[in-house]
Amino acid sequence: MTAPRRRDATATREAILRAGVEAFTRFGYDGVGVRDIAQSAGVTAMLVNRYFGSKEGLFAEVAEVSMTERTVLTGDPATLARDVAAALVRRTQPDADSLDPFLLMLRSAPNPRAAEILRVGIEKHVERHVYDVVPGTRGTERAAIALSLIAGFWLMRKVIGSTALNEADEPALVATLEGLFRVLLDA
Repeated sequence: MTAPRRRDATATREAILRAGVEAFTRFGYDGVGVRDIAQSAGVTAMLVNRYFGSKEGLFAEVAEVSMTERTVLTGDPATLARDVAAALVRRTQPDADSLDPFLLMLRSAPNPRAAEILRVGIEKHVERHVYDVVPGTRGTERAAIALSLIAGFWLMRKVIGSTALNEADEPALVATLEGLFRVLLDA
């Protein structure tokens, strides 16, 4: 007779959250259900709802976790423009990891409630990080424009696969982006 499996609420919650990140990033908010995520996590849909309240609650937690991770933005104001440009070019290479917060945003934004949750997460974590690093952007649209530049470049290079951007000399791409980010982010 095998011993019953020991329950571990923290591990279960983490498994559900990881499954949620993967599912929402790959399929978007409207493209996946609680049952799909539960199956991927090895639990029941009822358990997902017990931990997160609902699909929306799980998505809000996924957005929170995804937006707090620094994938492109750094913390040194002296090198921010260069660092962001270099990270953006590196993260959008055709063979780069495809489980990223940008795809979560892109694939979930068509749902109005998901878009609202994403907006709150972006403002709370991403824009606020820019404000903290470059206080001169606080109260201006410059941080949001910089994030729009990041999103547009990501879309064109990684998702659409722009031939010009994918065949461009990467150091030249970094230099061009650095110049644009300097205009937006230099204090």
